[in-house]
Formats: sequence, C-alpha cells, structure tokens
Amino acid sequence: MKQDVLERARRIKLVVLDVDGVMTDGSLYLCDDGQEYKAFNSQDGLGMKLLKASGVELAIITGRTSNVVAKRAENTGVAHFFQGVDDKLAAFCELADKLHLDHAQCAFMGDDVVDLPPMSRSGLAIAVPAAPVLVKERAHYVTTREGGRGAVREVCELIMQAQGTFNHQMAQFLK
Repeated sequence: MKQDVLERARRIKLVVLDVDGVMTDGSLYLCDDGQEYKAFNSQDGLGMKLLKASGVELAIITGRTSNVVAKRAENTGVAHFFQGVDDKLAAFCELADKLHLDHAQCAFMGDDVVDLPPMSRSGLAIAVPAAPVLVKERAHYVTTREGGRGAVREVCELIMQAQGTFNHQMAQFLK
C-alpha cells in the first residue's frame, strides 16, 4: 500500500459510493414488468456499518433510480442518498458543503467515466478493477476486489486501518 493512500485515508470523514459497478457487479436485471433487481454483497454491507460506527459518514450518489437501492441505503445506515443524479459533481459538492467538509476529507468510489468529476475533486479517489483504464489511471487507489464482490468492504477496512479504528471495530467479534 502506498503511503500516500494511507495518508489520504486518514483524513476521510465521508465516503461517497456509486452503486452499479461499485456496490454491485454492474449487472442490471430488468424484468418484463419493469422491475429492477440488483445483488449486493453482505460483507460490503457490514463493512459500511462498521465504518459508520467508527465515525465516518456514508453517502450514495447514483445516476439511476431504484427502490432497491433506497432500501439498501436504509439497511446499511447511509444517511445521505442521491439517486437519479445527472451531475454527480454537483451532488458531491453540495453534500460536502452541507456537512462542512473540505473535499480532501471526502472519498469517492466509482467505476466509470461519469464518476471522474467527483473523483478528481475528492481527497481519496477509488476505482474498481473493472473500471476503464482512464478511470483507474486517475484513481489514488484501485481495489483488489471487484465491485459487488467485496470492493466496498476493502475500502471500509482500509480507511478504518488508516484511522486506527479497525481493531476497535473487530474487537466486538473476537470476544
């Protein structure tokens, strides 16, 4: 792990996640009745809850609109939820301002070129391995795990380890 990534992770107070390709594997399951299905990773969900318990806020900014994503946000304690967003940078900046955070205190995790504007403004830009080369080249960190397959958990643990909260969060399971 590069020292620069750990230093950036130490400053993070807010993690902003894209959904498709980050919290999911990017597959869209659409039925004839218009219903949309997505598969989320349970380990990612626990990682999000642990990160929130360690004092880091979570947000979702996604271009699509889906009831299942709203439910996932609720289940994982994501307090800041934006869907149907055309301008992710505007939503990112609005949220940072609302929370009185410098952009250096915010991480953005994305998987495609539409995520580059907020990634380029964030203190810790994160991409998944399936992201286009252009996105990975501009990320401070590329996860080893794929989107929807533990990438979010990897980032949550990375931030907790950098901030010295990982062992405290794990202690509840090691009794």
